[in-house]
Amino acid sequence: MAFVSPTKRDQNGSYTFSSRPRPVEDRSKYREPPSEQTQSNYGNIMYDRRVVRGNTYAQQIIPTTALPDPVEVQRQQETRRRTVAAKRAREQCRTRTPEALQGRKHIDVQTDLYLEELSDVIVASDIECQTDAFLDKPDTPLFIPAKSGKDVETQIEEGELFDFDTEVQALLEVLVGKTVEQSLEEVMEEEELAGLRAQQRAFRELRNNELEEVLRLKEQERRRSKEKERRVAQQKEVLRKEREVAEKIAARAYTQQYLADLLPAVFTSLRSHGYFYDPVEKDIETNFFPWLMAEVNNSLEKRYTARALLDTIIDDVAHKRQEAFKDTQ
Repeated sequence: MAFVSPTKRDQNGSYTFSSRPRPVEDRSKYREPPSEQTQSNYGNIMYDRRVVRGNTYAQQIIPTTALPDPVEVQRQQETRRRTVAAKRAREQCRTRTPEALQGRKHIDVQTDLYLEELSDVIVASDIECQTDAFLDKPDTPLFIPAKSGKDVETQIEEGELFDFDTEVQALLEVLVGKTVEQSLEEVMEEEELAGLRAQQRAFRELRNNELEEVLRLKEQERRRSKEKERRVAQQKEVLRKEREVAEKIAARAYTQQYLADLLPAVFTSLRSHGYFYDPVEKDIETNFFPWLMAEVNNSLEKRYTARALLDTIIDDVAHKRQEAFKDTQ
């Protein structure tokens, strides 16, 4: 049995399938053995397959015979967009109820011709039904094929079919020959494996020797390069020291040549400016002469003071005697 999709007529007038036919999956005639969850839900009507749940109305499927026109689809989409835009515009332009005043609130009221009592309690009633349980699948009977044909029998005496000693000789020859051949092949394989191992051993020794030689050459090359770098660095250091010595010698010669005429001129200039002097003369000029001048000034001041005092005394004595003389006359 196969599911066939709706047919369509092509340009030649013959009918063709919309999709390739596919076989329907085989379903068991009896139900599967119940699992633990199924056993726990046994007796619950919601898990019964014979109870219909959801929408019970069948939807009619009309097979399409041709592809839709793109222009028509675009026109329908445009019409749908215009309808939605007009509905939104009407909702925005619709006059809405103003907000309630302070202390009041809006409530919903019935505006129908006949009033209906509203309640939060929904009237509900429980209805139940009992369904028949599934029948368990009976045990599958043992398959016994039907008997056909007629039963006949015959008698075979000893030695009528074959002679064991004669017939078994060929088998023994084959078995012995095969065993010997297999043994020879195993011996040859072992010898070949031994030769391969010896060749691998020789190759491994040769490779190890070559690796040691390569390592020795690398180490020798490394020592040579290191010695070369050390010699180059040493030679550079010698050249640097020689260059420094040559620069120092040149600087010393230039300094001696420059100072040969500089020292006399400097000493003469310093001597003329008084930087080079006799210590005794400098001590006399800086210490003795100032002290001597100070002592001379003190002595002269004392002499000038004594003379002034003597002149004052003489002047007073002369005035007194003159006054006394005037009084005697």
